[in-house]
Amino acid sequence: MDLLLHLVKRQEVDILDIPVAKIADQFKEYLDALKIIDLETAGDFLVMAATLTEIKSRMLLPHNTEETEEEQVDPRRELVRQLVEYRRAKDRAAQLEQLASERHFHNARQPSEEEGEGGSSPRFRKVEMWDLLSAFARLVRETQTNEPTHIIADDTPQQVYEEKIKQHLTVSGRSSFRDIFQPPYTRARLIGYFLALLELIRHGFVVLDQDEPFSEIFLSLAA
Repeated sequence: MDLLLHLVKRQEVDILDIPVAKIADQFKEYLDALKIIDLETAGDFLVMAATLTEIKSRMLLPHNTEETEEEQVDPRRELVRQLVEYRRAKDRAAQLEQLASERHFHNARQPSEEEGEGGSSPRFRKVEMWDLLSAFARLVRETQTNEPTHIIADDTPQQVYEEKIKQHLTVSGRSSFRDIFQPPYTRARLIGYFLALLELIRHGFVVLDQDEPFSEIFLSLAA
């Protein structure tokens, strides 16, 4: 549901009038990226993918002309109901998190004029995990031609990739998402770098930002 809500928000469409065909195709792209990283995790998304495919198929079927508009049931109705409830719960959770954060920082430092200029500094643009996954999927597609025809085992410890990322960010200061991946761009190395990046983000060593929503992702070491 979280991915579905992200796609609806990204398309800037009414949650009550989801363009199922377009959303279903995009959902499949994310699913393909998840299968590259972890097939077991991707399995959790197969039910939603099947649901979207079924709704897409039902919407393509011709309507019974004898039924009135009130009698015709929108195949999206149940999914929309669940999505609206999920969004409501997520919004409430975000509000509680914001209240807890404000309570914890009663004496927060006021932003300087430079920071507050327009209030749109890239440092304050939130990067969702689905944006990160989308960027990784694009990277895999763009480098797919470099994938060898035979399988190459990569037993490089994840800590090695974590150190490479931290060294890169120490030198560059702020780097685009793509630039942290070093050649050769084999699938094993791409996954190794990506999993290492997720671990660094989880432990708060790396922070993400964007110039604007859904734009290029940048990384830097946490202060």
